[in-house]
Amino acid sequence: MAVTFDIATANADDIARLRGWADDEGWNPGRSDTHAFFAADPYGFLVGRLNGEAVASLSAVRYGADFGFIGFYITRPRARGQGYGIRIWRAGMARLAGRTVGLDGVVDQQENYRRSGFRRAWNNIRYEGVPSGCGSSAASDGIALVDARTVPFDRLAAYDRRFFPARRDAFLASWISLPDRTGLVAVRDGELHGFAAVRPCAGAARIGPLYAASPRVAAALVDGLASALPGQPVAIDIPDRNKPSLELAERLGLKPTFEAARMYTGPVPEMDLPGLYGITSLELG
Repeated sequence: MAVTFDIATANADDIARLRGWADDEGWNPGRSDTHAFFAADPYGFLVGRLNGEAVASLSAVRYGADFGFIGFYITRPRARGQGYGIRIWRAGMARLAGRTVGLDGVVDQQENYRRSGFRRAWNNIRYEGVPSGCGSSAASDGIALVDARTVPFDRLAAYDRRFFPARRDAFLASWISLPDRTGLVAVRDGELHGFAAVRPCAGAARIGPLYAASPRVAAALVDGLASALPGQPVAIDIPDRNKPSLELAERLGLKPTFEAARMYTGPVPEMDLPGLYGITSLELG
């Protein structure tokens, strides 16, 4: 029997399947994350089929005119070692040709990514646990936490743009409005001083993004989100270049459990790294 391997844009059933594949890899994606990324770029998910059966995947999501992000790079165990993974990788990179491309990859694969033109910018360390409250005093600084869905969207999108290399309005609108998640914005004197969201996962609930003007504001946002999930563990992926955010995780009683390398082709995009306490990624490559 002839062997055929075809790569095509994922269909809706494929998108649902990919979350299960990511769970199998231990990546713990949000239960509805793919809906938001699909809204950002409905052509950005690729699936490789071996004799008609889906066995490989890659997301190559475009943002704006000059940025893209790679994720969901998975080959099912029975199809590994046969060249199918690299074929879908090349198809995804071709889709993002001419753009700066980012990814979060397992640290021991950094050399493979370097051969494809990626360079490490920092590591994201995943901290997990049940947060111990230490942000309640933020109210004394005049900080109020409000539902992200009540904030004028143009202001929220402009704030998000400080921490991400491109506008991602379609993604952000979906991210805050999906019914299984909670988003909070820290406001003082009418100005935005922080934003965070939490969503359920197969394991610990994931907080991301987490932006804040100070550790105190970040702690208040984590407290506010944790109150919606009393007693439940949460996970936050924190850039190791932001030392105050790592110190905050320790004060909250969270423990490091996993590490991934944030890598880019070309120069590292300009972002407000001091305010970036927790990232939103497209899952690991």
